[in-house]
Amino acid sequence: MTGKAVVALEAVSKAYGATRALDGIDLAVHEGELLSLLGPSGCGKTSTLNIVAGFIEPDAGRVLLDGQDVTRQPAWRRGLGVVFQSYALFPHMSVADNVAFGLRERRMGRREAEARVAEALALVRLPAAGAMRPSHLSGGMQQRVALARALVIRPRVLLLDEPLAALDRKLREEMRAELREIQRAVGITTIFVTHDQHEALGLSDRVAVMNAGRIEQLGTPREVYQRPATGFVADFIGASSALEGRAVDAGTVELAGGQRIAVRLPRPLEPGTRVRLLIRPERVEPGDGGANALPARVASVMFLGDHAEVRLELPGGARVLAVVRGTVVVEPGDRLTVTLPPDAFLEAP
Repeated sequence: MTGKAVVALEAVSKAYGATRALDGIDLAVHEGELLSLLGPSGCGKTSTLNIVAGFIEPDAGRVLLDGQDVTRQPAWRRGLGVVFQSYALFPHMSVADNVAFGLRERRMGRREAEARVAEALALVRLPAAGAMRPSHLSGGMQQRVALARALVIRPRVLLLDEPLAALDRKLREEMRAELREIQRAVGITTIFVTHDQHEALGLSDRVAVMNAGRIEQLGTPREVYQRPATGFVADFIGASSALEGRAVDAGTVELAGGQRIAVRLPRPLEPGTRVRLLIRPERVEPGDGGANALPARVASVMFLGDHAEVRLELPGGARVLAVVRGTVVVEPGDRLTVTLPPDAFLEAP
């Protein structure tokens, strides 16, 4: 990603007692991009967002906004829009009053504020909801109101803290698409916090995968999925099956069942060392495709509509997950041959 860095974190650290939440992270968010902070609970993603917002101060490092050091600047002076997981709407206020709250705090004139509110509600496709109360709205509509309230002040940066987590799956998927459309239409620089890899991959221009207070990898969704930089990223992004074995030579691994498979990894293996390999389910190919064809028994099948997730047991007891699409039908107990392409493996720690 190129272009102007709107938000920059330089060597930012934060600890809560003995717990180190952030460990010297560096991050730049560029003009107009949507960057997701992705990781498990406790990885530091929400602390990062709160430091950018100004809700907490880092113990060390700097926060820059448009090149200006705002590390000690309070949240209200940073001009950022925030949407929380809970939406934090005022139940006693109408939708229009909720959206106008930030404008009143800025002492904007009534006529201009009304025009801004109407514009924001139209943007989130709720033009006729101004007189309603939040309790009369669905979860998805409340999420849109919270987004309108954040956007109406025309913030320099939009911060989203798991805003879709409270929605059911179908509505979450619909809102994910709408959120992306709105962000692109407005062109606002956005930081999105989530623990859901599908949200991060589907929404983002770039993804920062976090673990234990550090950024393990920063890249496009395709890069972090197809070329994970660490074993943690490989294991966290997408489902993976692990195979244990011993390196026979620089490019061959002997599995627990005695089968030898060819592998193409970024680094040559040291003969005799223990190896843990990861493989994505979509790379496990039913049928005898040549190299690394192994017999397998179907242990379980989970039908998911357009595809089935099939757990296969290899000789020696190792199990791998495969994705079967189309009209192919397999049942538990079936025996078949699968191919594990040499270039499909990732090395785990």
